[in-house]
Amino acid sequence: MTKTMHWSAGVPVPTWRLVAAAMLRGASGLLAHWASGLVSSPARPLAELPRLEFHAEAGAPEGALYQDGELVGWIPGVTRL
Repeated sequence: MTKTMHWSAGVPVPTWRLVAAAMLRGASGLLAHWASGLVSSPARPLAELPRLEFHAEAGAPEGALYQDGELVGWIPGVTRL
């Protein structure tokens, strides 16, 4: 539910409201600055992301799991993903 608020130029604003608004604006600026530092690290290119491969072919070990071309293990009982 929204409520329309009408402001009049002659009505004084309480001091506590001005202080609260200033504190919230300051906190918002601080959080925005902090958040920009969290996401500023560059993303790794797709070429650097690990590539997982699963082989279940004739002549290959059944359920072999490779990461970047190196055997990292087997998935027991799995012959197809």
